[in-house]
Amino acid sequence: MKRPTAPSERRLRTVFLSDVHLGARHCHAAELADFLGGLRCEQLYLVGDIVDLWWIARWRTCWGGAHARVIEALHALHRRGTAITYVPGNHDRPLRRLCGLWIPGLRMRRRAIHVTADGRRLLVTHGDDYDNVTQFGGLQERLGDWIYYRILSCNRWLNLARRRLGLRYWSLSAFVKRQSGAAERYIARFVQAGLDDAAQRGLDGIVCGHIHRAALIRRDDLVYANDGDWVESLTVLAEDMDGTLRLLGHRGEVLAEIPPRLRLTMVELPHELAA
Repeated sequence: MKRPTAPSERRLRTVFLSDVHLGARHCHAAELADFLGGLRCEQLYLVGDIVDLWWIARWRTCWGGAHARVIEALHALHRRGTAITYVPGNHDRPLRRLCGLWIPGLRMRRRAIHVTADGRRLLVTHGDDYDNVTQFGGLQERLGDWIYYRILSCNRWLNLARRRLGLRYWSLSAFVKRQSGAAERYIARFVQAGLDDAAQRGLDGIVCGHIHRAALIRRDDLVYANDGDWVESLTVLAEDMDGTLRLLGHRGEVLAEIPPRLRLTMVELPHELAA
């Protein structure tokens, strides 16, 4: 792992983040507010599940000072000139009715195509469109959801204890999922569905969220980038000015990296070589 670098130490071209789940119990709003406070970027994509309208409609809303700081930090980025695009997900699905509209401070899109500095064209979508080919459905899925939320509760208390001991954040839920063969097979199906979608559209890759598993890989000349979440992994995807893609932790540490694609340029040969 590379040395942590504060986001404010350099200006980024683009940042992608998703699955914040503002208003839900397990959102790490304080860490996100701190990250956004030091962020400087030209473009910001909010790739779905930013505000958890699903949770708010069913349970008691958890909204404190840290949640308000996240909204204030987004306003501050807009005032500094950052272009913000919001691609709603399944937990903020009602906002999809606004897609295609210009709202002060942001653009609402059902999905987008981002062109990197080195010319790669990436599909930007939340990822819930692939549920029909990845999920089990029925009782098995409901049981999995119940277990998942119990683990998240344990994760929250565990990290409160770790913070008091001066230890860094560690995701129990991510660790448990990595030990599950069923979870790994589900994630593999999701990754393949996203790559297939990008390939069918003639694009160079995909940026998504939804499954709370941050990743940045290259497969068959296609980029699969999952910017993670702010419930478990606390990560974002960032693009440097030269097109380098990096998966960053909430303290700025580089977790994965894909260098820019080489561009071939025409150079006029000397006359004696061209002859």
